[in-house]
Amino acid sequence: MLKTKVVVMLAAAGMLGGCNESLSDGQKGALVGAAAGTGIGLVAGGSFGAVVGAGLIGGAVGYLGGTAIGNSK
Repeated sequence: MLKTKVVVMLAAAGMLGGCNESLSDGQKGALVGAAAGTGIGLVAGGSFGAVVGAGLIGGAVGYLGGTAIGNSK
């Protein structure tokens, strides 16, 4: 469990640290959605596959939501 948390935190830091320009609304939504999905999967005590799946689904939904918000501005 601790190993999974460390890997997720390092992945999030790598994604955020690699950004050299401002993020679009879709990209911000994807990051937030992926983090929320992964966090919910970890709290729920899911297996590694379920946690990764939750993060991927959260990222996809977050990207679509962020893009929709960006288009409505």
